[in-house]
Amino acid sequence: MSIELRKDTRKYLLESIQRFFDQELEQDIGDLKAGHVLDFFLVEIAPSIYNQAMTDAQGWLQERLLELPDVKYQPEFDFWKKR
Repeated sequence: MSIELRKDTRKYLLESIQRFFDQELEQDIGDLKAGHVLDFFLVEIAPSIYNQAMTDAQGWLQERLLELPDVKYQPEFDFWKKR
């Protein structure tokens, strides 16, 4: 699975990478190098983050499913019983 970014998101991230290199590493990099860095992150790092997010979401959902039996039961066909 490859991660596809919206055009505006990719543009923002490229600018952010360039700003990071400039301010934190005191290196100016152009669009091409910033694009390579972003592509590296998307291929090498993003899948690990995605997988962890899916694991976290699955665990959260499983916890909610385990709580379902504790949800108050609503009696059926109760109209005539109450009269």
